Amino acid sequence: MSDLKKKDVLNVANAVTSLRLFGAIAMIFIAPLSVAFYIVYTICGLSDGIDGTIARKMGTSSEFGARLDSVSDIMFYAVMFIKLMPVLIEQMPVWIWYMVGAALAIRLVAYGVAFLRYNRMAAIHTYLNKVTGALVFLIPYFLLMQGYVTLCAFTAGVAIVASFEELLIHLVNRKYQTERKSIFTAKVK
Repeated sequence: MSDLKKKDVLNVANAVTSLRLFGAIAMIFIAPLSVAFYIVYTICGLSDGIDGTIARKMGTSSEFGARLDSVSDIMFYAVMFIKLMPVLIEQMPVWIWYMVGAALAIRLVAYGVAFLRYNRMAAIHTYLNKVTGALVFLIPYFLLMQGYVTLCAFTAGVAIVASFEELLIHLVNRKYQTERKSIFTAKVK
């Protein structure tokens, strides 16, 4: 980290990313699905959606920022898992959990194939993976709606398709292409 520059650490994008990290820590102490929960959760989600765009637009993308983003994501999703899982277990029918299990199993196989093919941990930023991430983020909001089971089932279905698409991409690509957007788009050269 000796070549870490002040501009790589102190910039708007990293400040926005830090909101997610501090928000995740705060959420440890907030009751799930309370008004405070939704406020902090929304701020964390917005920060996840805009920090990368801000970094690219301002020319402040850096390895430090990418790592801060990953740490913030891990912390946020770990806290959400701990806080929301008891609520979801209580409210979701068992068949949805089978769908979630299928999506996770396919995703793990995709990661295994990627590791064997590229000799590294590899995830692809496909359109379906981005849609899946957005839908998973919306689950707490779905719980406020009458048809939340249908919306959660739809989310699990999209996750299955996204996981399968990523597996197919890893099977047909000869080299790792993190920015390939879909199985239907041309391979990146």
